[in-house]
Parts: sequence; structure tokens; C-alpha cells
Amino acid sequence: MVKNKVFIALGFSTLFIMSGCTTIADMAGADSATLNATSAQSFAKMQQEAKQKGVLDTSSSTYQRIYTILQRMEPYANQLNRTGQAFQWQLAVIKSDTLNAYVAPGGKVVFYTGIVNRLNLSDDEIAAIMGHEMTHALEEHAKNKIGADALTNLAIDIGKNYAGQSIGQFGNAAIDLGSQVGVGLPYSRNLETRADYGGLMLMAKAGYNPQAALTLWEKMSRAQGNTGVSFLSTHPSNTQRIAEMKNNLPAAIAIYNRTR
Repeated sequence: MVKNKVFIALGFSTLFIMSGCTTIADMAGADSATLNATSAQSFAKMQQEAKQKGVLDTSSSTYQRIYTILQRMEPYANQLNRTGQAFQWQLAVIKSDTLNAYVAPGGKVVFYTGIVNRLNLSDDEIAAIMGHEMTHALEEHAKNKIGADALTNLAIDIGKNYAGQSIGQFGNAAIDLGSQVGVGLPYSRNLETRADYGGLMLMAKAGYNPQAALTLWEKMSRAQGNTGVSFLSTHPSNTQRIAEMKNNLPAAIAIYNRTR
């Protein structure tokens, strides 16, 4: 009964989540299975629309690199899954100069080509982003952002202004995604910090050099200073984030060294 009221109140607006990085769905009272199922539906619809618009990348070298990294990290991510629901990890790569990546519940990962190409990321640096996003999904940070129904309409407006301006015609489509469950507000800095830590350990377990997380955020910091980067807008300050990563680096390097 409560769940039905939630869905009615949310007006079946979008669940698609822009994490780490971006906008998050707040679903009051949604269990993991429902959250993941709705996410999968929205993800499929987004992919279809992106394909129709000619912005879905499925064959470039950038796509192949990101997909290979997802596949390599997937088994280690699955070992950490304590949600009670098996994830079906999927990747969508969007052709856009936007410096962004995000994740939806159940393991639906989205990268924009700009974050890889404009920052000239190494595979290890891509893995740092992937680990960050995977941690958001594994720790179900979307569920931690469940809020009052009244936030939904406000969040939709915020999301359209936030993403639409930076990614053009596809921006509103990525936010709307078929209007199914509700768009929410960005992840809190605390959850971003947790995603940084979890991502660092996850990339190390998969055999990616965790030191690359530092160079990634140094690149992001320079890009933010030059042009403003939405990916960082809700994160801890760059100085704070890099300092915390340096503190956690010895533990991550110890894990990484055991993989070599």
C-alpha cells in the first residue's frame, strides 16, 4: 500500500541516476528488487533513444576500453555485492564531450566519451571512475537518498537544468528516460567519499594501479578550474578528496601488489 502511494506520488517519473557525479533518484520505500528492475527498464529506454539519436557508442576504441575494464572488474564487484540481488552489469557509452559518468541501481553504468578522450585517461584512470561508480551501486547509495515525495518535481527541474545545459539535446532525454520513477538530488559528500574509498579498493583488487585515482582527480581538478565540471559539483573538495585518497593509498597498494 505504501509502495503504491509512492509510485503514484512520484508520477512515474524517471529513476535514472547520475551518480558521482550527478543526479540521484529518491524513491521513497522502494525495495532493492523494484529499484533494480525499474532502473533496468529506464536504462534500456535510454539506450534505445540514444541509438535513435546517433549518440550511442558501441564500437569505438573508447567504448572497447571502457567495456573491457567493466568486464575485468565485474567479478570482483560481484564478490562485494551484499544487496541480496544479483546485479546485471551493463554499460552505455554516450558520444558527448561532457566530462561525466554515472550509475543506476543494479549495475547500469554510463560513461560519456568526453571524460575519457578530453582528459586522455589511462586504463587505470578509467578503472578509478568505474570503481567509484560500482561502489555507488553496490552500497545502494540511491536507497540512502530516498526522500520526501515533494522533492521529486524540484529534482526533475534541477536535473534538466543541470545536465541538459551541458549535454545538449540528449540532456533532457538522459534525465527523463521515459518518466518512470523519480529523479532525485545528487549524492551527498559523505556517500561520494565512501564511493572514492570503495572504488580505490575495488580497482586494486581487479589489478589496476590505485595510484591512478590520484592522477585522475588531478586531471579533473585542472579541468574544473579551466571550464567547470559538473562531475565534481557535489563532491568533496579536490584537495580533501586527494588527501583522503593518499591516506587510503597504502592499503590499496597492498591489495594491488597481491594481484601482480
